[in-house]
Order: sequence, then C-alpha cells, then structure tokens
Amino acid sequence: MSTFERALDQLPPPLRAEVQAHWASYLDAAQRAGITPPDARLDQLVKVWAGSDFVARACCREPAMLTDLMASGDLATPYGAGVYGERLARWLQGVTDEEPLSAALRRFRRREMVRIAWRDLADLAPLPETLAELSELAGAVTEAALQRLYQWQGERFGTPRDAQGQAQPLVVLGMGKLGGRELNFSSDIDLIFIFPQRGETDGRRSLTNEEFFRRLAQRLIRALDQPTAEGFVFRVDMRLRPFGDSGPLVMSFNAFQDYYQNHGRDWERYAMIKARVIAGDQEAGGRLLDTLRPFVYRRYLDYGAIEALRAMKAMIAKEVARKGMQRNIKLGPGGIREIEFIGQVFQLIYGGREPALRERSILRVLDCLGQTGRLPAHAVAGLKEAYVFLRRVENRLQAWADQQTHNLPEEPAARLRLAYAMGFADWPAFAKALERHLALVSSQFDQIFAAPQTEPGPASEAIDFAAVWSGAAGEDNAIQYLQDRGFEHPALAWQRLRELRNGLSYRSLSQRGRERMDQLIPLLLGAAAAGDHSTVALERIVSLLSAVARRSVYLSLLIENPLALSQLVRLSSASPWIAKYLTRYPLLLDDLLDPVTLYRPPNRFQLETELTHSLDKVHAGDTEQVMDALRHFKQTQMLRVAAADISGALPLMVVSDHLTWIAEVLLEKVLALAWTEVTRRYGLPRYQVGERRQEAGFAIVAYGKLGGIELNYSSDLDLVFLHDSTGERQHTDGPRQLDNATFFLRLVQRIIHLLTTRTAAGELYEVDMRLRPSGRSGLLVSSLDAFAEYQRHQAWTWEHQALARARVVAGSATLVEQFGELRREVLGQERDSRLLQEEVREMRQRMREELSAGTASLFDLKQDRGGIADIEFMVQYMILANAHRHPELLTYTDNIRQLDGLEQVGILSGEDAGFLRDAYRALRRCLHRLTLQEQPGLIPASELQNFRDGVVRLWRRLMEQD
Repeated sequence: MSTFERALDQLPPPLRAEVQAHWASYLDAAQRAGITPPDARLDQLVKVWAGSDFVARACCREPAMLTDLMASGDLATPYGAGVYGERLARWLQGVTDEEPLSAALRRFRRREMVRIAWRDLADLAPLPETLAELSELAGAVTEAALQRLYQWQGERFGTPRDAQGQAQPLVVLGMGKLGGRELNFSSDIDLIFIFPQRGETDGRRSLTNEEFFRRLAQRLIRALDQPTAEGFVFRVDMRLRPFGDSGPLVMSFNAFQDYYQNHGRDWERYAMIKARVIAGDQEAGGRLLDTLRPFVYRRYLDYGAIEALRAMKAMIAKEVARKGMQRNIKLGPGGIREIEFIGQVFQLIYGGREPALRERSILRVLDCLGQTGRLPAHAVAGLKEAYVFLRRVENRLQAWADQQTHNLPEEPAARLRLAYAMGFADWPAFAKALERHLALVSSQFDQIFAAPQTEPGPASEAIDFAAVWSGAAGEDNAIQYLQDRGFEHPALAWQRLRELRNGLSYRSLSQRGRERMDQLIPLLLGAAAAGDHSTVALERIVSLLSAVARRSVYLSLLIENPLALSQLVRLSSASPWIAKYLTRYPLLLDDLLDPVTLYRPPNRFQLETELTHSLDKVHAGDTEQVMDALRHFKQTQMLRVAAADISGALPLMVVSDHLTWIAEVLLEKVLALAWTEVTRRYGLPRYQVGERRQEAGFAIVAYGKLGGIELNYSSDLDLVFLHDSTGERQHTDGPRQLDNATFFLRLVQRIIHLLTTRTAAGELYEVDMRLRPSGRSGLLVSSLDAFAEYQRHQAWTWEHQALARARVVAGSATLVEQFGELRREVLGQERDSRLLQEEVREMRQRMREELSAGTASLFDLKQDRGGIADIEFMVQYMILANAHRHPELLTYTDNIRQLDGLEQVGILSGEDAGFLRDAYRALRRCLHRLTLQEQPGLIPASELQNFRDGVVRLWRRLMEQD
C-alpha cells in the first residue's frame, strides 16, 4: 500500500472518493508539467483536501505551487508582521500595468490562501494566527495595489494637492472583521476611502481631488474584486461608508467628520469600533480616527448602547427568521454575532472611561471584561471557547469552496466532512458540541440584553403604574392605586409625578428621551412600592430624574438594570444625603450595579490599588482627565462608605476610618502628581549643610477631623504644609532654577489647585489652612525650622490644642519623624495647670458663644454645653497638662485612643474614661446620622440627656475647680 493510500485509509469512507479523484487529477497535471509528486506530508494533504475542495483544485490547477509550498517550508512556518508586504513586493516586480497587476494579485492570493487553509485544516495554526494572517494578506494586497494605481494615475493626471500645495494621499479604512484583524477565510472586506483635503491635481489634465480619488478607488476595487480567469482577490463591500450605497465613494476628512457628527447612527458607532487604517497614509488616518473617538466612545457611561444593540439584534433575528437562516452560525441564535454584541455593548458603555476596552479584537475585549470583573470568569471562558469553536466552523465551511457561507450543511456527506474537519468522528458528536456552545452564548446574551419589564398585575386590573404615569387612569383612580400599592402619601406621590410630567425637564426631552422616561417611571413606581417609605423615595428620585433627564443614558442605565434601580430606591429612602449626592454626581449610578462592592468599601491598601488602576486608565499628561479621575474615585468611595453606613454594615468609628483613608490616599496621590509636575519643570529642591548636599523633603500635616481620624462626609481638610530645606544653596537643580521657598510655594499652589478646583466632576476637597503659623496672614508653606520656632515661642494655647490632633498624612519619611519629635517636644512642655485650665476654658466659652446654634428647645451636638467640643477640650487640656510626665499620651491623635491613654496612666478613672468614650460616640453617632439625613446638628433638648449631663458634671469637676 502506498503512502497516499495509507493516508487515505484514515479518512471516513464517504470522504475518500473525492480526495482520490483529486489525487488522480493532480498526478496527471504534475506529469504534464514535469513535476515530481510529493512523498511527504501526504497525511496532511489527505486531511486538507478532504476539508477543502478549493485547496485540492488549486493544487491540481498549479502543481508547481504545491511543490513550492512544501519545498520552501512555508506550510510549516507562520508569517511574521510585514512578511506579506515583502513577499508581494518581490512578486510584483516588473508589473507596469493594471491587467498584469490584476493577474499577479490573484495568483499571489491563491497561493497564500492555499497555505493558510492548509495550516488551518492540518491543525498547524491556532485560530488567532489564522485570522490575523488572513487580515494581513488582505491589507498587503490592498496596499500594494493602491501604491501602484496611485502612481500610474498620478503619471496621467498629476499629484493631488491641497490649497497649500501639499500632496494628498488616499486613506483606506478596514472595517468589520478586517479592521479587527479577525478576517475569515472567504470574507468580503469592508472598506471606506477618505482623503485629507480638497484641492486639485498638478498635471496638465487637472482633476479635482474628489474626482482623482473617486477614479482611484474605482480602479482599486476592480483590481481586488472583479472576477477574471484567475479568480478574484477579495470581494469588496462599500456599504459601511457614510450614507451607504447612496453616498460618495470617497470623502474628504472634513466631510467624513461632519457626517458622523451630524448624521452618525448607533449602528455606525458599533461599526467604527473596529475601524483601522489598512492602506494608504497610516499617520493621517490615525489622526482622523482619533477625532472620531468621542463619537464611538462617549465620555459618560452610555447605557443607551444596550437598547441600540438590542434593536439591531432584533432586526437581525427577524431577517434570520424571514430567510430561514436558523442554521446560520454567524447570525443565528447563539452565533458569532451575539458574542460580538456582548463584548461591544460593554465597549460602547464603558470605553469612554476605560481605554483598555477600546480593543478591536473580541477575544481581548472578553479578557478585559474578565479582568475588570464586568463578566464572571466562567462566562468569559465559555464565550471565548465558543467564539474559537464557531470561528473554526466558519473557516471550515468557507474553505471548502472558497465561498462566503455561514450555514450549516444539510447533506450527509457535507455534514460528515465538516465534523471530520473539526476533529469529530461523526455529525452527532459535532452537533452536540455545537449545541452546547450555542446554548451558552444565548444564555449569556439573554442575561445582558433581556429587556426588563414591569411586573404584570392581575388581568382584572383596569390600571397599572404605566397608566398612573401617563395620566390615563385619572387622578382619583391613580391615587387609590398608589395607596393600594403601599404609598404612604399617595396624593403627594401623584402630585410629584404630575410635576415631573408637566415640568420643563420632561417636556424638553427628545422623543427618544421621553420614551425612556415613560419606560422608567412605571419601573420606579414598582420598585418604590416594594420598599419602605415609598413616597419619600419617589420624591427624592424624581428630583434626581429632573436633574439628569436630558442625559437619557442614566435613564437607560436604570431601565436596563433593575438591581441598580432597587438600590437607588433603597438608598434614597434611607438618606437624602445619598440621594442628593447621586443627583450631584449621577455618574455614580453605575456603582449601584454591584451590591457586593457597593456595601463593602475597600481598606486602605485596596484604595491605593484602585486609585492607581483608575489613573492608569487616563493619559498622565491630560490634567483635566486626571483631576476628573481623582474626583470620581473619591465620589465612588464616599458612596460605598455611605451605603455600608446606612445598611448598618459599618460602626461609626470604622466609617470615620474609611473616610479618613480616602482622604489620605488622595492626598498622597495629589502630592505625587504635583511633585512630578513641578520637578519636571524646575528640578529637585536641594540644600547644602556643610559639605553635604541633599534633597529637601516636604510633608502635608493634617489637623482637625482628618488629623484625629474622625472625618465626616462633609468635612473639609485642615492642612499645614512644611518643608525641611535649610542651610546654604537652597535652590532646585533643573535648567530653570528656583529658590526652594518659591519651589515649595508653587508646589503647594499646585496641590491646592488639584484639590479645590471645580471641574465638571466637582471638587475634591475644601481646604482650610487657617491653622498654619500666623493663620491667614502666614505663609502657605513653612520650613520646619520656622514652624518649630513659632510653636515654641509664639503659638497660642489653642494652637497647641490643635497640635494634639495633628499628624503627617503625606510626604517624606524624614519629615514624618522630625515632625513627630517636634510635636512631642512642644506638647510635652511643663505648663502652669491653673493658667492652662483658664485659657482652655475661655477659648471654649468664646466658641460656644460664637458658634452655637442651639436654642431653648434644640441642643447643638457640637457646640452646646455637654456636647462634642466639651469632650474634645477636656481631653486636650488633660494631655497638655500631663504630657510632660506621661509622654505616651502623645502617641495618638484621635479622641478615643487619647481617652484610653488618659485612663491607662491614671489621670482619668476607668469609669470616667468609659463614660466619656460612650458619650463621645453617642453624640458623634447622632451628628453623623443627621448629616446623612441632610439635617443640621441639632436635636430636641430632651434627647441624650444622660450623656449631656454627665459631660457637664465632668467639665465642672475637671475645668472649673481649682
């Protein structure tokens, strides 16, 4: 038995006759051409020919091609980047006219398609390699044809130039699979032709640039698409160009941009995701695509993309059903297009904020979705496996006859051939695997794209929430229906709905915006009715919707994500602060999608990681984007803390820890950003002491609530800025030198700018610098030496009280240590206890008189007698009075641990310390709750009486008795 016969014997019997017939034809052709038939790789040959009639016929037609492919080693070797271009340049040497160009391109394409199909069917190349090589081949032949046709046409009409005389190139955009480097075996190539500027050619027979490039595009299409005796190169599809078949074949950059700005439709955003320059001027084309990025990737979260892609899918499904295309592995249920839609909907929604999602490859998009947690790992793995399987099926279907088809065969022999080419023993085994992949894709697709609906009421009901919103139910029926559904104030709920429907925010919406609002409000009413305080929740969310209605993307988000809507209702009913926070920063609605992360705020290390990841997504040189990213990070983390706080998942002191960590992490990052920016311009600040020249350090010192690790939701930041530059030669080492004092002043100005500037995303923090030496009249930044001199000889007692809560939150480790030593020195001075007591008491009385908002019936939690400030002043007094004997009292800056220290050294009894801790927590907890309810820090005079009276008694004992 010959080698060929042994290989043939490995085929399923129904497939042998065709391969045997092809082998006989090949032997005849080889004999006539004087070519020795191959005696190697015949096992591959049989397998490949069984799967591709196209390859078998090409080898019979041109036996020398098969010999060349085997002898050259090309069948065993993947091509690297640029190889097709290099090979084609040699292939086309000596070609000087269109007809020989056309023939040469077709012969080249045939050879390389045989090679690609062989490697694919023989399992020598993984799918991504096959798709990439097909795409590279298409790009190379388009580029080679364009270069020659441009040259030949220029010889006749001259070079096209703009008004300034600059030569104008043609840019060819590859769309679809070609743009994504995912071309299948017998795919059309979707092209768009554009050129930079209008003008005319400089030849004797002048043409406008539009006419020159129109003719050039027509010649290029003919060179690639027109069938000849040699076949074709690639079928060209121009329907994705602006205005489709009715639009101009070629457009200028300006006209192209104008089209997408004024006429671009949702499906064109989807199409432009994959757009790539495949031929012509790469640099000019790249600049053009950059200008279109805002059209494709919106800066805000674009949940309207789900609706648009759902509509596209519905149209495809309708067409599939009409044409009986259920066997279509591309467009049918669970097919390739559904996988692409899954990836691309996330790209369109989040790509404006996450550059990593601006990928053309669907496999890389799926990887990114898995890495960011937007899709579960098992879903990503299943979708990728299904995509590879279906694309391999697609290639094997098309490799059989080099025809574009996506339909599964019905004939038994064709089914067996496909199953064998896919590595299965028979059709049932293949069909079972196929069905598993299709089912998985369909399930994932439905989970993402299923349209949420209101819960249907009983069939006997005459009205529902939609009728209430539209007004069709009438006022009396609507109010009764709302009451029956659990709205505690149905008339007020009805009134708020009427105000929204008749208000400017609704009436000024586009038709599409109104449709979205009409879809959302019944869903909102259903969600509110299912929770507590339904009318309160409705009122607060109606205010939010009035504010964001014109950004209908937020309406889409809530329509598409019932879980987000339910979280919005829950949080808004619990806290007007959260409702207003979301109204102010509606971008945060996206954070309601995942309750796991929403109610579990990250720890400090996780915050640092998340902030780094957030900033990695934006261009470091774009200050506006960096500032927006910082602000959005803070807003997201504040919402998480508030949500966990409202739910009872975090105790008060832990809430303050989280809010403090957020501020610390942001201050560290802001300092790093400002330092990088200022040192890039001026160099590093240095100074010299003796023979040693060294870099000056810088630190941000936190006072008040941040220093005391007791930050609240609305707290500003009390900050002092220090540096340790001293000695001689105090200046920067950059080409634009500054003295160090000026350098640090500019650094602080930059820090304050990054923190306080209000951008479209709001501000980061308000900064209070009145606690710096000499207050408002003092310098923005002080040297440590000057700060030490001030604290030792000029500071008031109240400034030392403030220093008891001060700590370095960002800056050099050396300054952290030096500031700590100075703080211990200053606060550890021995003081006249009676004079200290008098000064602290007088300052407290002055504050009470100036700041208290209490009345006979209302108690000011912070400033009234027996309140928070009394406890803080008592603690500070005891620390200042005793730190010279007990330096361990200076270890901590927060009130609770300072009370612990006073108890441990015996200054406070366990009973008194425990009472003050309990009272402090109770008063702060109440103040905290009022903040989330958007209420001032006032409670009825009868509340917390035991704690207040106890604080007053201790105040009198500690602060008013000699």
